[in-house]
Amino acid sequence: MAWALLVLAGVFEVGWAVALKASDGFTRLWPSVATAGFMTASVLLLGVSMRTIPLGTAYAVWTGIGAVGAVLCGIALFHEPLTAARMACVVLILAGIVGLKLFHPAPPVA
Repeated sequence: MAWALLVLAGVFEVGWAVALKASDGFTRLWPSVATAGFMTASVLLLGVSMRTIPLGTAYAVWTGIGAVGAVLCGIALFHEPLTAARMACVVLILAGIVGLKLFHPAPPVA
């Protein structure tokens, strides 16, 4: 369950980044409100997931999901450049996220 919450927190991370761009520097009301809402949801879900997922793993996965999602949304929604170098970097970030999940330490036995 913690991993599902962490992934959802990452999705909200992408949401606030997109809403922040759409807010035009907090000059547009509804995108600004959405930014605050997505930020709040993202951090709350991150905090809950950290009850069982170690800090370093949770934070790295959360920011990785946000970074990959923001790059892809920037390309799809804001016509940012799609280059082989950028995609190679996205693949490296994804590899890091998958690696952190695969090599996640087992919780200590009580």
